[in-house]
Parts: sequence; C-alpha cells; structure tokens
Amino acid sequence: MTLQLYLARRFLQALAMVGAALWGILFLIDMVEKMRSFDPERVGLREAALLAALNTPSSLYTILPLIVVLAAVVLFLGLARSSELVVIRAAGRSALRAAMAPVTVALLFGMLAVGVGNPIVSATQRRYEALVDRYDSAAAQTVSIGREGVWMRQDAGGSEGHQAVIRAARANLDATKLYDATFLITAPKTGPVRRIDADEAELVPGAWLLSGAKDWPIGTSTNPERDATEAASLRLASDLTPERIRDSFGTPSAVAFWDLPGFISALKAAGFSSRRHEVWFQMELAQPLVLAAMVLIAGAFTMRHARMARTGSRVLFALGAGLAVFFLRNVAQVLGENGQIPVALAAWAPAAIALMLPLAMILHLEDG
Repeated sequence: MTLQLYLARRFLQALAMVGAALWGILFLIDMVEKMRSFDPERVGLREAALLAALNTPSSLYTILPLIVVLAAVVLFLGLARSSELVVIRAAGRSALRAAMAPVTVALLFGMLAVGVGNPIVSATQRRYEALVDRYDSAAAQTVSIGREGVWMRQDAGGSEGHQAVIRAARANLDATKLYDATFLITAPKTGPVRRIDADEAELVPGAWLLSGAKDWPIGTSTNPERDATEAASLRLASDLTPERIRDSFGTPSAVAFWDLPGFISALKAAGFSSRRHEVWFQMELAQPLVLAAMVLIAGAFTMRHARMARTGSRVLFALGAGLAVFFLRNVAQVLGENGQIPVALAAWAPAAIALMLPLAMILHLEDG
C-alpha cells in the first residue's frame, strides 16, 4: 500500500506540473491572439487577459488525454532514471501492478474532471462567449431550446435598431420551419412595437414567410386588438440563414454535464436532432477510461530501465500513440454526430481500443 501511495503521489505531482506548464503556454498564446483579433480601443491588456483566462480551461479540458499521457511519461521516465523501477521489479512487483496506482489516479481524476471540471468549464465558456459578443461589433443571433419551445433573436432590419424575438412551440430539424410561432418586434427605447402570430413560419432567403398570420400594431395603436390585421400569408424580413441558426446552438461542450440529459430531452421535444449532444454525453462518460488508457500507453513504451537504448524513440512512440488515440476519438465523434456509426460505438470503441492495446503490449513484454 505504501508503494502504491508513493506512485500515486508522484503521478499527481507530474500531472500538476504538466497541467500548469500547458496552462501558462495556452494562456499567453490566447491572450496575444485576443489582443490581435479585437479592436485595441475596446479590448486592452486587462480585457484580453480576462478573455484568455476564461477560454483557457476549455482548451485544457479538450486536450486532457494528452496532458495525462505527458504526465505518465514524466512519471515513468523519472522512475526509470532513478532505478526505482528496477527496485520495484526486484521486490516482485510486475510492471502492470506498478502501473495500477497511476491508472487508478487517472480514473478518479477523469471522474472528477467530468463531474466537477466539466460544469466549471461550461460556465467559463458561456461567460467567455458573452464577453466576446459584447466586444464584437457584429449583431448577435441566438437560439435557445427550453421547455416552452424554441426561442430565437434576430435583427428586425431598418436603421432604428429594432430586434425581433421569435418563439415557436416546435420546429423542424434545422429550425427553418416553425409552428405556432410568435414574432415580437421591439425598439431599443420604447419596447415592443409589433406582434405577429402565425400558424407556420418558413425561412427563405432574406425573410420569414408566415402562414395564417395575425398582426398587432402595438407601438402605433391605442387599441391593438381593434387595429389588428389578419393575412393568409405575410413576409417578414430576416438576415438569418440555416447555417447561422445551426451555429447558434453552440457546441455541446457549452452545456454542463449534469444538464445534458435535460437539454437532450428539450431538443427532442422541440423537434431538433440531439445526436451531437448524445455523442458528447457518452464520450464524457467514457473520458475516465480514456485517461486510464493513456497511462497504460505511456507505461507500455517507457516502463524500462533508463540505460536501455532508444529512450528518446520510446518517448516519441508513447506520445505518438497518445496522439493517435486523441485523433481517433475525434474521428469517431464526427462519424457519430453524422449518424454513420451508432452513438455508443462512437463514444466507447476508442476508449476500449486504447485500453486493450497497451494492456496487451504490457502483458506481452512481461510474460511474452
């Protein structure tokens, strides 16, 4: 038990060292990029540092498997150079038993990252996107999925800065056709000026085509119900496109892990495809296994005595194998989101492959 605790502590130290180093590098790169991308009059050094601090956790979380494999390489190389691996094996402990403590730490760290780190990263990412929208001069279009239906916001056109808030009970898969829709036109200073209810609304280039519409002139009439007009069809200008609507949903990583099941249910109830979020949710569940596999991958190549030849090449092989697993997960995620492979296969197959191959390699080297 004492040996296992010692190895676990050494792995935690390596993990903290690698994570801190990468955090500093990513923070500096991101801060310089923000200062270059935004107007210097609106985003100074303090604002750029705040944006970088909010965006860096998301970048670190994305490359978490690579951080773990680097930390495991640092651990096993340090044990090999100090001849501690020789002493461990001389005491009758196999390489697989010696790797169990770092593997257990990686599993627990993965669970902590998914259960606690993921909601924190989601919160910082939402705050980051809100600040980017504030500093960016481009008009914002947003889509929100909730229990009450589909909500959108767009520029209503004109030079007075009117905005249109759109609410629909349900929609088709890409939100280009809305059902039981309400369009509320608001002015910056006076508030709502017009309301339109429609049985259906279809997005065409440059406008919404409304069917079964009723129009209330809220801002110009003392009795909007009396002055309301009905039309079988009505055209309302819009600068939305299917691509903008799709992008407005944001990435699944912007939703906290514990909120994903409810968000997926809301997407399905609103008539949208939830496949991207389902794949992301399953991949988050598989994240601890992937981190454990990264430790085994590093151990398969670097748990040898330091005086043996080709230490540098073995480190490169370990890092290359870790990168291969990282890109395999990304490819599987894309295939799963596109519906080319089942969701469970996209999420769990890379984790299973990454776990079994280094395990087989370690067993072969020990007993082969």
